[in-house]
Amino acid sequence: MSATSTAAASAAITVRPTRSAFAASRTALGALIRRDLLVLRKNFGEFVGRTVMQPLLLVFVFLYVFPTIGQGIGGGGGRAGESAFATVLVPGVVAITIMFQGIQSVAIQLSQEFGYTREIEDRVQAPCPLWLVAVARVLSGAAQGLISAVIVFPIAAVVHAPGVEAHLRVHWWVVLTLIPLACLAMTSLGLVLGTTFQPRNIGLMFGFVVLPLTFLGGTYYQWVKLASVQVDGFPWLQTLVLVNPLIYIAEGMRAGLTAASHMHLYVVYPVLFGFCVLFLSLGLRNFRRRVLS
Repeated sequence: MSATSTAAASAAITVRPTRSAFAASRTALGALIRRDLLVLRKNFGEFVGRTVMQPLLLVFVFLYVFPTIGQGIGGGGGRAGESAFATVLVPGVVAITIMFQGIQSVAIQLSQEFGYTREIEDRVQAPCPLWLVAVARVLSGAAQGLISAVIVFPIAAVVHAPGVEAHLRVHWWVVLTLIPLACLAMTSLGLVLGTTFQPRNIGLMFGFVVLPLTFLGGTYYQWVKLASVQVDGFPWLQTLVLVNPLIYIAEGMRAGLTAASHMHLYVVYPVLFGFCVLFLSLGLRNFRRRVLS
């Protein structure tokens, strides 16, 4: 081999990549998120129908049907009590929508991709670390949760019987900071559930995880009111529900959308952030195990 050929080969071997690993991962992350959002745009009608159905039925039954037929919920306070219940329910509906969207957009999709077809293998072949693939799913799911909250809030605020009115007072700094954090926390929870439950056990996930989260998550009542549920003077239910991340979202939304009494925000934000970190850490660990298994 000539000296010229040897020099050329040495130069070819020592050529550095045109971009760093970080830049390549960032590009791959953006591509994965754009892919999910493109799918969302093509199926936006289905997304809206899936998003609004449960909240619409919830507020229609509780805030329109019940008051109209004389079975309104509100502690026997007539229209004033029913309006107070509507004020409590509207933020809870937004919170539960964020939770369901986070679970549907991440947990259900992952359970399908980890199923028999192993569609997840198409994603993990992207030129980025495995954890970045999971983060892309969490971020795209959070974007869907944000869109869901924007869609559902007007519906929950206006669907009610004559004389029943939700007394809303929007605090924008709370709304604009809490909703993105809540969406990330719930999609991180979806990552945990989607990488924990096998596809054949999705029904168990809804029965033993989602249902208790829903009914003990402050959707229909304020956390401060649970102090009256006691055993020997101990507010056991008010204490028990503190392990439920949905209670912090519902209480935070009440702080952001109403003047009703609520849990202190200096508790809501740190705890919700802690849940986000916990769920994301567990989800990333489970995701790696499932992919490599």
